[in-house]
Amino acid sequence: MAGVPHIDMLRSPLARARGLGSAKAGSTHWRMQRTTGLALLPLSFWFIFSAIHLAGASRQAVVDWLSAPLPMVLMLALIVATFHHLQMGLQVVIEDYVHQEAAKIVSLLLARGLSWLLALVCIVSVLKIGL
Repeated sequence: MAGVPHIDMLRSPLARARGLGSAKAGSTHWRMQRTTGLALLPLSFWFIFSAIHLAGASRQAVVDWLSAPLPMVLMLALIVATFHHLQMGLQVVIEDYVHQEAAKIVSLLLARGLSWLLALVCIVSVLKIGL
């Protein structure tokens, strides 16, 4: 088997690199950011329409509205998509513009932690109002 060439030797450098992306994860991050952005479009329009519709309503009317299954699920989906999209966008900005490694790591951890903490506060608030 010493005389058999390795299969990778027969491929061009472009063929070996194709599909790998940056560190094999860049395309997944890009795709997730586009997916959450796409999900946010109808959810944002729904939220704006609902807020306009509920303008001037009593607190009890809003609680009754949010207690229904569909508005509660859509509100929770909006919260999760918003904060996940926010965290991914901040990650890209930090990775592109913060050049000192220690500051980059601290900034990424803070951005992720604060995003998920704020998302958790919003989720608990919606559940407390709706349930």
